[in-house]
Amino acid sequence: MMESNSATEPTPFDDGEFYDILMGQLADYDLAFYRQLAGEAGGPVLDLPCGTGRILLPLLQEGIDIEGVDLSAEMLARLRQKAEALGLQPRVHQASFTNFCLERQFALIISPCNSFVHNLTADDQIQSLRLCREHLLLGGLLVIDTFFPGSQFLAANNQRVLEGEITHPTTGNRLRMYDLRSMDRVTQIFHSANEIEELDADGRLLSTRPFSTSIRWIYKTEMELLLRIAGFSRWEICGGFDRRPLELETDAMLAFAWK
Repeated sequence: MMESNSATEPTPFDDGEFYDILMGQLADYDLAFYRQLAGEAGGPVLDLPCGTGRILLPLLQEGIDIEGVDLSAEMLARLRQKAEALGLQPRVHQASFTNFCLERQFALIISPCNSFVHNLTADDQIQSLRLCREHLLLGGLLVIDTFFPGSQFLAANNQRVLEGEITHPTTGNRLRMYDLRSMDRVTQIFHSANEIEELDADGRLLSTRPFSTSIRWIYKTEMELLLRIAGFSRWEICGGFDRRPLELETDAMLAFAWK
């Protein structure tokens, strides 16, 4: 994952092992989609950012020629730890969306699971897209999985929301994930103050872990303009992994752009 918060604020990306526990429920959320894209790419794949290897490692196991980039040293350390247990040797690089520079180009670049929205300014968004285009082979494809908030999401501004509850795989304790959301509709900045509560079998609160993240959401026509400015001449904006047209505010937003 890429993160732009102040170094004094804990983020979900500071502890790769705990991040994997929280994200375990999304293990297969999009893997089949990226597996198919990678199989069709006919060339090397770049996972940007690769996080702890949720997508990169399964594809590497299947023989896909894939590399990864991530800003977080903690996330990459966790990725390498899991790779070693699997007998894999991944090619990963520590860099951000806006300054990665690799030695080769790719047939497919993927930016999964709302990662691109950690670019908090238009300049960073454009620079990220330009670097992606530079790292694509001619005819190569960039895929960005992102989102924009609908009216129901925006209505939760300044409210503490229970996002979910999971079981800790080691202790068996319950983990409750809360999010205090604050949104600036002018700058399109969404700030999350997260708290992860750990409770025992009797419901007693054992600990609370705070995290903080900020993202900048993007709307459909804005994404099209960003792609145009970054040098792309062909793109498609879809509403889900089935590549249906983006027509509803409850849809996801997937951008496909070709070099």
